[in-house]
This record gives sequence, C-alpha cells and structure tokens, in this order.
Amino acid sequence: MSDENDKNPENDPQLAGKIKDSARQIWLAGLGAYNKAEEDTGRFFDRLVQEGEQLENKTRGVVEKQIRSVEDRVEGVRDRATGTWDRLEHLFDDRVSGALRRLGIPSREDVEALEGRIEALEAELSVLRDSNGRDEEE
Repeated sequence: MSDENDKNPENDPQLAGKIKDSARQIWLAGLGAYNKAEEDTGRFFDRLVQEGEQLENKTRGVVEKQIRSVEDRVEGVRDRATGTWDRLEHLFDDRVSGALRRLGIPSREDVEALEGRIEALEAELSVLRDSNGRDEEE
C-alpha cells in the first residue's frame, strides 16, 4: 500500500514544485505580455497622433486654399454687382433728370447758375446804391 501512495501524484513533492514553477512562469509570461502590450499601445497611440497631425496639416492647407478661392470668387461677384449697381444708379439718375427737364423743373445746375446770377446782381445793386448815395451827398 505504501507503494501505491508513493506513486500517487498528490504525494509527489517534485510534481508540486513543477506545477508551482509552471504557474509562476505562466504568471510572469502574462505580466510580460501585459507590459509589451502597454508599450506597443503607447507607441501605437503616438504614431496615431503623429499621423493625425500630418493629416490635419494637409487638410488645413487644402481648406485654406479653398477658402481663398471662395473669397476671390466672392470679391469678383461683389465687384461685378457694385459695377452693375453703379450703372443702374447712373441710368436711373439720367432718366429722372430727363423726366424733370421735360416737365420744366430746373436741375440743380440750373438753380445754382441762377443763384450765381442773383448774387452778381445783388453785388451790382449794392455798388449802384453806394454810388447813388454819394452822389446825393455831394
């Protein structure tokens, strides 16, 4: 019977030590794998960040180019619209001036010319009054 107990694996001290060593090695392998995964994850994350920065720089350049293109187009449209409005305004002014002339309403230039003539006549009248006043005093 004692022979049977010696052959029983539960009583084998070497087997228990081997199992303990195997379990320790499995544990250490797991720790090593965890550490390696952590290191690789850090490098992988850094690489993703770097690639993201490169992509951002590329797209920023493209977006800025598109923005400049759109701004140039808007400026061109604005210039054309301004020119069109200026022409329309001038055409409107000409038509209104023509209609007022046909109705006999004087233009600003006509009124300013009349004002100038009135000022000249007032100046001549003032001179005549001064000279008549001197003639009467003498």
